[in-house]
Amino acid sequence: MSFFWTTFDVTNRLPVGWRQTGGATGASADFRKFPRTPILSREAEHVAHISRGRLHADQVRQGLPWLSSLYRGAFLGLAEKACAERVRPARDNRYGVVLNIQRGTGMRFECHVDSNPLTGLLFCTDHPAGGGELVFAHDPAAADIETVDRDCTVIRPHAGHLVFFDGRRHPHYARPLADPADMRIVAVMNFYTESCPESTRPRELNRHLFGDD
Repeated sequence: MSFFWTTFDVTNRLPVGWRQTGGATGASADFRKFPRTPILSREAEHVAHISRGRLHADQVRQGLPWLSSLYRGAFLGLAEKACAERVRPARDNRYGVVLNIQRGTGMRFECHVDSNPLTGLLFCTDHPAGGGELVFAHDPAAADIETVDRDCTVIRPHAGHLVFFDGRRHPHYARPLADPADMRIVAVMNFYTESCPESTRPRELNRHLFGDD
């Protein structure tokens, strides 16, 4: 199954010093072993936890208010250019925009599929030493990172690039970094459409993340 994505260079839409403020805010993320996500995980059965960092949506709104504004403004306009349907941001502020962060070579992002019909990723860092690539399986049945890697599309992070895609049928994950001193920061944005509205978001996902529906 072919995978398609749309990339915009939004560097000129970002505030002066955005990389520095993003890096400083990201350093305060919640770094730990996160349990695999119910329903959406495509990790091998023996993988119970994945080490990574997460800056929650309320922290993003407080530390990076410009990012929350772009999500509901200019980035929403770009999302509509990348989608055949009208696009809407999440009404629930708990998962509208978050930061996913990897630090050193021992972290990666979970292999999973998305529940929302359109995801936006703003890469906040570059990685000259390599690693941190976003990897999408062409096989919708792929259920571990080894299977994903056998037949895949690889997107390399470029700071200031905003990528839109539908990840519901393409298991995907982020590779570990190559440099022990490196940090990968990406802003993750959930968008919804009329054919797949926010009401379709699995209740199990909110229970897993927030302890409620």
